[in-house]
Order: sequence, then structure tokens, then C-alpha cells
Amino acid sequence: MKKIKLCISGCMGRMGKQLIKSSEKNKSFKLVALTESKIIKKKIKGIKLELNSFNTFKKTDVIIDFTVPNCTIEILKIASKLKKRVVIGTTGFNRSQENLIKKYSKKIPVLKAGNMSLGVNLLMYLTEITSKSLNDEYLSKIFEVHHRHKKDYPSGTALMLGKGIADGKNKNLYNLIGKKFLNKKSFPYGKKINFNSIRKGEIIGEHEVKFSSGKEIITLNHEAFDRALYSDGALTASKWLMKKKPGLYSMRDLLNFS
Repeated sequence: MKKIKLCISGCMGRMGKQLIKSSEKNKSFKLVALTESKIIKKKIKGIKLELNSFNTFKKTDVIIDFTVPNCTIEILKIASKLKKRVVIGTTGFNRSQENLIKKYSKKIPVLKAGNMSLGVNLLMYLTEITSKSLNDEYLSKIFEVHHRHKKDYPSGTALMLGKGIADGKNKNLYNLIGKKFLNKKSFPYGKKINFNSIRKGEIIGEHEVKFSSGKEIITLNHEAFDRALYSDGALTASKWLMKKKPGLYSMRDLLNFS
């Protein structure tokens, strides 16, 4: 079987390094390019680190992107001209950047997920079902914990779960985002969705959704122990995307949750 030619953007980051390890073990892929945002004179697995460019992306079939929002948009701009597929694991996009991603996905297949884990995407699905099933007496809030190096908050996964709540109510997430707390021991429910983010140690990821009526609390949660969970998911997404037409896809599409 012909191997999928893979480029990993943000290769020196935590997820980039993990993706390199996972791609070595996956027989469906051949790693052909590694990129970073600045010139680094280094080779990894015999591959020279490069900048995101036409020449770099020409030799690839799919690009996995775990960088920062501005870099992701730059990657999509180049990839859309070369008709290359892109898997986006980057988080922290603003509304304008989200609209640009939708624009580029009309030209190329793009899969975007705040989290590549099967368990987290199942949690989002269950969050949506729960939100849909409960009446407006139930208020909701989201709690998440990540390693101290993570800069954005709430996490992309927390926002995914917020979208699950919003979708369950047939509402727009941006209209439901409430207060955003950082490193608080406790935080309140509100009429909108409040978020609390903890940044400490080397924790890979913990997420919790709570619904409360004042008489009972319903809790949905997920805890990740191994970063390979995300890199394996990104590779599965890349392989799946090879057979897709231009469009913006999610892990939910891949997993075929109805």
C-alpha cells in the first residue's frame, strides 16, 4: 500500500515531538517534512527542519498542524493553493480566524478538532445529549486542568464541550460563554457557561462538565494519561481525510456519531 506523505508543523512542540514518535510506528505514513515558525539548523530522523512554504508542502499529502492560530492560517493559505489536506489540532482561534478556516475548507479537506481523543469526542457527544435533555432550570459550568506550559484558556477541549452544551440548546456558543476563570479553587454556575482553567505541573488533560438544578448535579468527565492518545487520533484523522472532498470536518464526522 502506498504510504501517505506526512508533514508535521510545529514539530518542536510537545505534540509535534509526540507525533514524530507515533508516525514512526504507523505503517500508513511516511514522514517527509517537519516545519517550525523560525529557522532551526537541526535534523530529526534525517529530516531537515524547514519553514512553512510552497516548496516544503509540495512534497506532502497531508499536513498536521499543532502550532498557534496565526501560523495555522498561514499554513491553510499555502495548502489551499497546493490542494493539500490539513488536520488542525491548534486551539485558541478568534471568531475571525474561525471564519477564515471555513473559507479555506471550501477549497481543501480540513479536519479541525480541539481534541483528537476518541474519549473526549464521545464526552462532547454525551454533553450535547445531556444539554438537550435537561430544561433551562439546569445551569452548566466547565472545569479543565492542563500542564503549566499551556498558554490559552479555556482550552480548546473546554470550548468544544461548551459547544456541546450550546448545540444541545440550539444556541450559538459565543452567545453562551460566561466568565473565564484561571486557577480558582472554586467557581460558580451562571446563566451562561462559566469556565475555570487550572495550569499546573505536567498534567496532560482533565475535563469536567457539570449541570446543576440546585437539587442535583450531573457530572461528565474525562482524564488523559498519555499524549499518544492525541497523536494517534491525529494520524487516524489524517488517513480518514485522504478520502474526503473539500470541507470542514470534525472528529465527530470521523467517528460517525449521529
